[in-house]
Amino acid sequence: YWLSTDMTARMGNMTIIISKNGTPEEDQIFLNTTAAQALSGIFVWSALLITCHQIYSHLRSYTVPNEQRYIIRILFIVPIYAFDSWLSLLFISNDQYYVYFDSVRDCYEAFVIYNFLSLSFEYLGGESAIMAEIRGKQIRSSCLYGTCCLAGMSYSIGFLRFCKQATLQFCVVKPIMSLITILLQAFGKYHDGDFNVTGGYLYITIIYNVSVSLALYALFLFYSATSDLLRPYEPVLKFLTIKSVIFLSFWQGMVLAILERCGVIPEALLIDGHNVGAGTVAAGWQNFITCIEMFFAAIALRYAFTYNVYQQKKSHAPDNVAPMHSISSGLKETINPGDMVQDAIHNFSPAYQQYTQQSTKEVVQPSQNGKLGPSVTKSPKKSDKITLIDTDDEF
Repeated sequence: YWLSTDMTARMGNMTIIISKNGTPEEDQIFLNTTAAQALSGIFVWSALLITCHQIYSHLRSYTVPNEQRYIIRILFIVPIYAFDSWLSLLFISNDQYYVYFDSVRDCYEAFVIYNFLSLSFEYLGGESAIMAEIRGKQIRSSCLYGTCCLAGMSYSIGFLRFCKQATLQFCVVKPIMSLITILLQAFGKYHDGDFNVTGGYLYITIIYNVSVSLALYALFLFYSATSDLLRPYEPVLKFLTIKSVIFLSFWQGMVLAILERCGVIPEALLIDGHNVGAGTVAAGWQNFITCIEMFFAAIALRYAFTYNVYQQKKSHAPDNVAPMHSISSGLKETINPGDMVQDAIHNFSPAYQQYTQQSTKEVVQPSQNGKLGPSVTKSPKKSDKITLIDTDDEF
């Protein structure tokens, strides 16, 4: 089915697809029509307006930076996913471009998973406060949460370390896989939907699937351990929204690639006069669907990570409180990934037993109504919590 350069030039803007009987034929693909690009653009720009307004509202009421930093990072997944998918759809005739665009999108999804776990830690007052609540409790055996093989074990500081490491490894693996994908694409060894053992798509998909599954499994474990503590913060809505954007979109792409491989989705040889690789049409449908999905994701995230509670805190703040950061400085703090780098160094360091994060601070206990409880000031209690963190328990 390879077309020569001269033949391609003579065909101009013609689109050639493989028919069900396996022969090339001229036909129109909906994805490269003006209607498809306009329809996806309407959903994309609507999603951008909704999310940008929400991010702006958080920055205007930047009253709890330690929480809102992670929330704003999570919200940025909509503009990145939506605009990236739309650009990929616009350049569908060049199967090199969408791989580069999708690499940026895929790297950010790893960043989002880490920030969601960090936000959950922040809600509960940090590792010290969490361990004070769950340390020594038996892990509940549940097939739903994937803890059936952990029966008889108890929660320790090693458990929290595993949750952090499992999410951080995805932040490392995903960019590496994206870089390898770009290199393989340059040498003609990577094509979406090509499960041939001589290509790179099969192996990258396996590694990616294992890595993202481990990261999401860690989130499940953490939620199963802290579900009662997190209940005031509505973690289920937050987690399901993020999971549907990241994990379901991945499997959606896999299903579309398989459908094209099975002949359900026609394979293209030529789109607008340009040769395309295997899986390009499936990837195009994936991007088109993602453009539409991001509009609904923007609405869901607006309810999951509302800014109203932070506006109320700003309106109730006393007049003598120091002025909050400006919007630009708050945004600068948000996009700075330095905290993730430090967290990665800390959690993968061999000297983890010298864990002292927050041990010199007063531990704030989360109350059942979602507000911060009183600080623990009694020295015996504080010493106990410091001891909990210094112990080198393994999960």
